[in-house]
Amino acid sequence: MKRLFWLGLGLAAGAYATRRASAAAHSLTPAGVGANIADGLRELGAGLGAFGAEVRAGMVERERELTELVERRTGGVLPALGDAFVESQPMVRPGARARRAGE
Repeated sequence: MKRLFWLGLGLAAGAYATRRASAAAHSLTPAGVGANIADGLRELGAGLGAFGAEVRAGMVERERELTELVERRTGGVLPALGDAFVESQPMVRPGARARRAGE
């Protein structure tokens, strides 16, 4: 019984060592190195995206705080950013014709 236990333990240790060795050998192949680099770049991209989202959220919060401060000190209401980009269109009468150049 004791020998059977040690045989099983040896087989398990050998299988574990073989799997680890093959994984290490695969990580040193060009495909394995490329996969490691791709995973690293994917994690870097995700981190940069999260950082950008946090910066944008902080900018929105700070802009709101500054808008409240300016409105409180001046007593007026600041126009929204979207209002600055809206162009006023001249009213056109129905049935009106365009002028010719030189008239």
